[in-house]
Amino acid sequence: MTNRTLKIALAVSVALNVFGLAGGVAAWVTREKVEQRTGPPSQPGRPGFRQIMDGLDPAVRDRVRTTFRTAAQAARPDFQASREARQAAIALAASPNGDPAQVAALLDQSRAAEIRGRERMERDVIPLFATLSAADRQSLSVLLNKRSRSDGPREGGEKK
Repeated sequence: MTNRTLKIALAVSVALNVFGLAGGVAAWVTREKVEQRTGPPSQPGRPGFRQIMDGLDPAVRDRVRTTFRTAAQAARPDFQASREARQAAIALAASPNGDPAQVAALLDQSRAAEIRGRERMERDVIPLFATLSAADRQSLSVLLNKRSRSDGPREGGEKK
């Protein structure tokens, strides 16, 4: 190999290493930002749905999943209406001539639709609790918490 070929190979190698390092740093920073927005994967003292399901007997687990899935599907239109009203309120608030009264009305509609959806899910799921053992009811009772997935502790310990 000539001196010139070695220099070119070295330059290519350095360039690839710099791009690789930059890609790794970018992935790490992105992951950190996502974790800051969503919170840690599991919050201590508050198990997730999957963790609770893993602790149940397989036959009970299937009944619970089916019941929760059916309830969620029945409540889906209410939650969709809630999201649409909230998005409309956000768009109206961001517009140059957004009417505060209309924004407030859309937010009220959004809250009402979300409450209807939660009530429907709770109404459809509660009968399941009567068919479960005391230990299973205790495990699943955590799921009746009113907070949504994104309502975990925030920076500085404040809650939404």
